[in-house]
Amino acid sequence: MDNKRYAVAIDGPSGAGKSTLAKAAAAELGILYVDTGAIYRTIGLYACRREADPHDLAAIIALLPDIQVSMAYGEDGLQHMLLNGEDVTDVIRRPEISRWASVVSAIPEVRAFLLEMQRELARSHSVVMDGRDIGTVVLPQAEVKIFLTASPEIRAQRRMKELEQRGTPQPYNQVLSDILQRDWADSHRETAPLRQAEDALLLDTSHLDFDQSREALLHMIKERIGMTVLGKMLFEDGVEKGIEKGIEKGVQQGLGRANALNVKLADAGRADDIIRAASDRTYQEQLFKEFGI
Repeated sequence: MDNKRYAVAIDGPSGAGKSTLAKAAAAELGILYVDTGAIYRTIGLYACRREADPHDLAAIIALLPDIQVSMAYGEDGLQHMLLNGEDVTDVIRRPEISRWASVVSAIPEVRAFLLEMQRELARSHSVVMDGRDIGTVVLPQAEVKIFLTASPEIRAQRRMKELEQRGTPQPYNQVLSDILQRDWADSHRETAPLRQAEDALLLDTSHLDFDQSREALLHMIKERIGMTVLGKMLFEDGVEKGIEKGIEKGVQQGLGRANALNVKLADAGRADDIIRAASDRTYQEQLFKEFGI
């Protein structure tokens, strides 16, 4: 891939598999993976340990000067979260900390506290960064933006398996309820609500297994990076502004059609077609005609 730095912004609801897939994509691409959800979980853990009142936002904000959040990457390539020097990577994955993460992430002062940290990582490295507002707020100029999602029921099933593997099992109804509550909170908060960026590609993994999801994600990233590199080359060669705007408009229209096609294929349970269409333009055009897009 191009040797210039680039950023991949992956947004989506809780339990969509963003972290697992983003981590796999970053490893395949040989670039840095940044799990922003883990950063907010770390703030939430500190507030929980200090027994703060989740409804007392002023009290939570007052804790920020005492918090030092940092990240380290071991030989295993995993992102380890450090809270005032303590490795809390495993602790922050507990269900109660997930709820605290939702609380603190809705506070503007907390988001401002962490914003520059996240942007600096993207300035100094090529990154795959996932979260709720990466493409809309944190890295609005990212070369690649993807909105990764799945149905609430599928996400609940996946989260159940994850909790079982971590030794903290919970019943399905409780997990589903937590996901629905988190979806509502994330999409209705006043500051940086969860939403799909206008120029983001949609990837619905409801009917895809992990390998299929990873392959589709990588196809999208590589295709967009290729388009970005071509666009920069044209600009550097002095393409007229009118032509440049025409290309941008055409790309936006293409992204809208591709997103609509992905939704219809996901609804039809045609996982293999989602992957094939991401890299085969001729086949994609056939599907556009089939669905009348």
